[in-house]
Amino acid sequence: MASTLELKDTVSDDQPSLDALEAAAALVYQSMPPTPQYRWPLLEARVGTPVWVKHENHTPTGAFKVRGGLVYLEELIRNGAKPDGVISATRGNHGQSVGFAARQYRIPAAVVVPFGNSVDKNAAMRSLGVEVIEQGHDFQAASEAADVIAIDRGWHRFPSFHPLLVRGVGTYALELFRAVPDLDAVYVPVGLGSGICGVIAARDALGLRARVVAVVSEGAPAFALSYEQGRIVSHDVTTRIADGMACRTPVETSLTIVRRGAERVVRVTDDEVESAMRALFTDTHNTAEGGGAAALAALIKEKERMRGRKVAVVLSGGNVDSSLFSGILKATH
Repeated sequence: MASTLELKDTVSDDQPSLDALEAAAALVYQSMPPTPQYRWPLLEARVGTPVWVKHENHTPTGAFKVRGGLVYLEELIRNGAKPDGVISATRGNHGQSVGFAARQYRIPAAVVVPFGNSVDKNAAMRSLGVEVIEQGHDFQAASEAADVIAIDRGWHRFPSFHPLLVRGVGTYALELFRAVPDLDAVYVPVGLGSGICGVIAARDALGLRARVVAVVSEGAPAFALSYEQGRIVSHDVTTRIADGMACRTPVETSLTIVRRGAERVVRVTDDEVESAMRALFTDTHNTAEGGGAAALAALIKEKERMRGRKVAVVLSGGNVDSSLFSGILKATH
């Protein structure tokens, strides 16, 4: 039978308060320190404006998602007994978050990934003790498979979007805005949207005025289409590089929050993302995965518009297959 330890599934579009974000930060900091936000002179010369890079590639799992997993699982256990196991769906970073948190509580964890998923991300999940199950041709199909397995095993279905995940990942935005409270804009990559919802929550909780810019892959345009049309629009995914942003169907709650709190959506092509990956490596000596470089790709695309303003870009993760990354670095286009 399915687990009875479910947290409330009906997500609200109420944003976490400042107290809630600070409590989440205190929990996160039991497992990791705050990540830095740096200005890099070569990068600023490239974009022609002051720019801070929020280095979520410096977390213990190499991506921002780890914060949400810690907060979600702690709340789950605090409100009931430990589940027999947890299962989720992922393209990699969320799965590492699930595994990182589950290992701390000695809970078995499994994740479903689509066929052809990142080899290095799969290996990273397995290193955390996660059972990696390959099913489906994309994230949505993997998510549906995880629903079935959760029922079959009686395990807790660990969601990919939830207010507690937003509260957890919003702690990186709290760090950024407290370090640089007078930002004019923040560019944030969007998959299902927990990261950008956390940025909006932290900005609003602190009473700041920074514009939030959502960044979406041209090869995964469902969120952009939904934002523009004001309704959920599904669309096939074709991106070859931005796997962390490769979502076929948006989450309604996330869409509601972003339509209310973000100024606009910018679409970036795979070529633009790969160029931004090279720029980050050249200018900051950091490795970025496709989704991690997307925010910079959007800023470079809009550099004339943003010239002279104080801007931040979220480097949301650095987990890219080494063979893929080496090929991107060698490319000249």
